[in-house]
Amino acid sequence: MRKSLVPLILLLEVLISCNKVETHKNFEACYTNANARSIIHDDISRAYLIYVPDSYDGASAVPVLFNFHGFGGSASEFMNDADMRSLAESAPFILVYPQGSCSEGSSHWNACPTGGDNKSDADDFGFVEALINEISSQYAIDMKRIYTAGYSNGGMMAYGLANYKSDLIAAVASISGVMLDCIGTTSHPMPVVHLHGTSDAVLPYNGSNDWSSAQSILDHWIDFNNTSTSPTVTTENSGGISIEHYVYSQGDNSVSVEHYKYIGGDHLWFNTTFKGKTTAELIWNFVSRYDINGLR
Repeated sequence: MRKSLVPLILLLEVLISCNKVETHKNFEACYTNANARSIIHDDISRAYLIYVPDSYDGASAVPVLFNFHGFGGSASEFMNDADMRSLAESAPFILVYPQGSCSEGSSHWNACPTGGDNKSDADDFGFVEALINEISSQYAIDMKRIYTAGYSNGGMMAYGLANYKSDLIAAVASISGVMLDCIGTTSHPMPVVHLHGTSDAVLPYNGSNDWSSAQSILDHWIDFNNTSTSPTVTTENSGGISIEHYVYSQGDNSVSVEHYKYIGGDHLWFNTTFKGKTTAELIWNFVSRYDINGLR
């Protein structure tokens, strides 16, 4: 887990400490998004992309999945790189790609409460909650079936929400991400699926002085959810690499913790399939089995 993130540059510290002359700040300098919507949270304009399936008519509530981009990314680019729109059509569910704010010229997510191991003072947990309130005021959504997924720093954000906004989140998925030290008080058994490559040079699979290992993250949720400690393991060769699938089942409220281990896999949103399923399908097939009360 990250022990200490790079502090803000001196200029930003000066700007924060001085009297603020702007009450409405916009951080679009480090990203561009096409067709983005926005809300104001903490006097900051925060952007997001939303995809509503054609079949949505408001007659019945539908689930929502938030997918968070990585450090330095944009919602538009990530929607293309980690495209779940066809899946949202067939499932169906409402798909949201939020935009991280900027610090030191890069977009990011703060996966800890304010004052923790964060890259800035942006209130990203509050932003997501405000975004849920905004979307639920416009669409009929199933408030028991709100899911989060994320890549890299976005995976950190998904775990942060599992720790600090678990009253809103039913299940989480992390792709090439880690969980930070700021462990919160999760209010219910939390289904977790973690996808990670063993050759990840950015967030090493076996951890480092700064980041926790994939197994230590899994162990946290295995213990928290009281699942079996002896996983069922299946293996498949796909796209030139071997993928191992670990299932820790029989947790409280019948939740499970699952892990896809990409042998030789790099730091990326994986393009290979497992048992014919894309990364997007693996995520949706896992999280959609649950609502906030556990196995549906």
